[in-house]
Amino acid sequence: MEVLTLKARASKAKTTIVPDEFDSAILTHYVVTRNPIYKEKAYEIAENSPSTLHEPGEIYQAIQKTLFDATDIPFPGPEPGTEKFTFIDLFAGIGGFRLALQNLGGLCVYTSEYDKYAQKTYFANFGETPFGDITKEEVKAFIPQKFDILCGGFPCQPFSIAGVSKKNSLGRKHGFEDEKQGNLFFHVAEIIEKHRPKAFFLENVKNLVSHDKGNTFKVIKQTLLDLDYSFDHRVLNGKHFVPQHRDRTIMVGFDKKVFGEDVSFDFNRVKLPEANHQIKSILKKEVDPKYTLSDHLWNYLQNYAKKHKEKGNGFGFGLVKLDGISRTMSARYYKDGAEILIPQNGSAPRRLTPYEAAALQGYPVNKGNSSFRIPVSDNQAYKQFGNSVVTPLIQAVGKEIAEIITSFDI
Repeated sequence: MEVLTLKARASKAKTTIVPDEFDSAILTHYVVTRNPIYKEKAYEIAENSPSTLHEPGEIYQAIQKTLFDATDIPFPGPEPGTEKFTFIDLFAGIGGFRLALQNLGGLCVYTSEYDKYAQKTYFANFGETPFGDITKEEVKAFIPQKFDILCGGFPCQPFSIAGVSKKNSLGRKHGFEDEKQGNLFFHVAEIIEKHRPKAFFLENVKNLVSHDKGNTFKVIKQTLLDLDYSFDHRVLNGKHFVPQHRDRTIMVGFDKKVFGEDVSFDFNRVKLPEANHQIKSILKKEVDPKYTLSDHLWNYLQNYAKKHKEKGNGFGFGLVKLDGISRTMSARYYKDGAEILIPQNGSAPRRLTPYEAAALQGYPVNKGNSSFRIPVSDNQAYKQFGNSVVTPLIQAVGKEIAEIITSFDI
């Protein structure tokens, strides 16, 4: 197969994939969704290709073959035109929302994710390169005018306990005062106001509701209410679906202009199974020794925990009970794995492997061609899964949202 060598716009370097991430996003979104908003630009990209491939579909297949020696993707959505509803995936990470809503028959018509490594994982599994910085007008310009649900786990660092603590120690602002991240919510609100989706489905850390004495959450809620949407929220724990304690704030709202003034979302309808999962159910029997902590690191973690225990602090490593659940996995897991350590007979404990981390968040693994692909380094994988949603929890909430949308006579 001919290898594509298209020159990037902003660099003298060449790539064997496509001109740049922006063009890749347009091209792959068109092939996957067939949405007309991408068509003209996708064909322009294809026509300007210096190769013999001048159809978007041909270039798309070449990309798949180049990267994965395959022309299939593990998690295709429904064929355009057969979907039960449509949605967009903002701050998409590696696709936890997408995986969940595709399982319910939803078609993703637009994706945005800033991190280049997460983009790579997203493409490997869904066949689309996400658009990048959602604050840029050229990125927003490709959002289709009509879609049913806006999904987004907007960045939680400005509102999380860990994020606030870190920023305070550095003398930096947080919440809506964080110049780089805190204002991203308002871009979500802007998109909702412009496109009027039937519903929004947002996720954030548990601490969102209490940040800044509740003022941050009050602003988020009031902003969405002012757009004439309902607003309901609840803190839900992923432990009902996976062997991990993971509280997250879930927010759902519906367009009152469509569903009426009295519309609301009843979180009691969300089916939460008994929380009886055991972490041993996701562990592999044979694991590469590289995941075992060095004696030096293990001694350090034990001494660190002992020192803080003597001071009355709760800091320390989390050595899991195999028939129990783990602590919350964070994006910093790659550093030392301290919050979730797996005991081993006769040696120091070990970290989770990346595929075990995937399973801990509810991603499908060990399922052949339908297993989640991890095309990045272990460190990047840990960051990605640590930042992810628990996919079956999102699916459980999404099921109830979809039922309201699809059963309502509009």
